Amino acid sequence: MLFTVNKSPFGTDHLQSALRVAPKGSPILLYEDGVYGALEGTRTAELVKSALVEHAIYALQADLEARGLSVPGQAGPSKMINGIQVVGYDGFVELVEQHDVAPWL
Repeated sequence: MLFTVNKSPFGTDHLQSALRVAPKGSPILLYEDGVYGALEGTRTAELVKSALVEHAIYALQADLEARGLSVPGQAGPSKMINGIQVVGYDGFVELVEQHDVAPWL
């Protein structure tokens, strides 16, 4: 099952809830303001790093760019947590096609 998070972890507990209930191996996609959960050096960074052991975590590239966040592989320092995979809209669609989407997030 694909768990999606579109709200900032700094104003809601959606990211924490998804990480708490997602079965081991379930992918998690951060999009819209949820991409703030991919940032290094935040209060949720250690939680996300720990989750990467059991989950593939993805962040939507367009939403990262819209918020001025660096994407791994681009020039300049990265603000992203190592291990988070950046996907475009095609990758988003592929994840949805491959997995049922958790209905509550």
